[in-house]
Amino acid sequence: MSWDSEHVPQHRGRHKATRPDQVGRALKRALLATLGPAVVLGIGAFVLVKVASRKTIDLFLDPDQLMMLVLAIGIVWLMWVVFILRTYARNRADVVSSAARLGGAFLVVVMCGAVTAPMAYAGYVAAVQRDLILKVFPDDGGSATTPDVTKENPWGNRKRVNVLLLGGDGSIHRPGVRTDSVMLASINTKTGKTVLFSLPRNLQNVPFQPGSKLAELYPNGFTDGTPNNAEFFLNAVYRNVPAVHPGVLGKTANEGADAIKLAVAGALGIPVDYYVLVNLSGFSKLVDAMGGITVNINERVPIGGNTDAHILPDDYLEPGPNQRLNGFNALWYTRGRYGSTDYKRMERQRCAINAIAAEASPTKMLTRYTKLAKASKQIVRTDIPQELLSAFVDLATLVKGKPMKSVGFERSADFDPNAPDFEFVHAAVKAALRPAKKAAGTPTGTPTNGTANTSKSPSKGSNTKDDCAYNPSTNTAG
Repeated sequence: MSWDSEHVPQHRGRHKATRPDQVGRALKRALLATLGPAVVLGIGAFVLVKVASRKTIDLFLDPDQLMMLVLAIGIVWLMWVVFILRTYARNRADVVSSAARLGGAFLVVVMCGAVTAPMAYAGYVAAVQRDLILKVFPDDGGSATTPDVTKENPWGNRKRVNVLLLGGDGSIHRPGVRTDSVMLASINTKTGKTVLFSLPRNLQNVPFQPGSKLAELYPNGFTDGTPNNAEFFLNAVYRNVPAVHPGVLGKTANEGADAIKLAVAGALGIPVDYYVLVNLSGFSKLVDAMGGITVNINERVPIGGNTDAHILPDDYLEPGPNQRLNGFNALWYTRGRYGSTDYKRMERQRCAINAIAAEASPTKMLTRYTKLAKASKQIVRTDIPQELLSAFVDLATLVKGKPMKSVGFERSADFDPNAPDFEFVHAAVKAALRPAKKAAGTPTGTPTNGTANTSKSPSKGSNTKDDCAYNPSTNTAG
């Protein structure tokens, strides 16, 4: 055989034409380029979530690092897609039929789409998380009343951190909000054991924290000397103090919150470190985002209605154990008051918090995260600074699964919100926080709607799980 110039191109042409197939091998290698990195990234993500190291937690709680994560996800996605396309192009024969070319191109697009979807979702979640942190948590604390602590020593060597939980009747950024729900969660920083203290919204003559500027302005407590003046109830502090004394507390992003923190600190006799304000009307969105909560309903709870205006409720939540409530019903479970009392509502609010804590499993929070984040941005305001978020995440892990103690200061023979004995309140708070060191002569009142139910004595507190158990009442309001 002669090897002239005529035979060389023929030999090369026959070599190209006799490759195994037109697109099969190229598609297999493109599939490998799709699945290989997916396995590596999946294992890496699993390890990060499973280990949940401090660096991993900090990554998801730092806006700057989250922005870098979003950019990194975009770069990895681009490199991955290019890798798939180049792998397919390098291994596909030059001469292919139109059908094979179209079919191969379609399957490669599907592979790229399979890569794009999870990467886009991961980037979206990271962006949502960053937006949530920036909008809800201040970067500098934004408060005149938060403790002076560091990220390295988040609790300042204190045994407890006290977080005020407020439920407002309007927008979280509206100055005229009335805080109709006032609870303080005192959390042991070592064990996560929590005591919930509830104060009635109509509490009068509330003293401000000693040594504060408001204590100087109101030496006799928050009052103008007129009994039963609703403009000087506890729930009016948030709105009225900033209106009357703007700027009195110094630099702060929320004068109302600082004022009520000082009021609750004076009432309970313990410092209030941080606050979390939730718009009660938007509370239903948060519950819906969680997928609902489960509570025991011991007596009929009104939906709507106004006792003073003689307007009947639209409906009732009927008694029963393990009632699954959507956002709308959960809202009225915490707010319904027609034919009942503020104190019954305070009890239900404590039970709702207990139910939310029980509902917040890591799996559920992950699967519903974007809905939860969207709802939270709209209805939550706080002065917990960004730098302490990882510490609070650790603390929340300790709180999860621990029984909560409940102490409600309700009208009784020992406690009258119209003429409260704050020495009694202070002694009860100390006894609830340190029951083993209870001193002789500590008051043993029974603030539970005037009934002698010693299991709920404020000097001892009671287990929230027991308080919220199914124990149907003979009272069928309405």
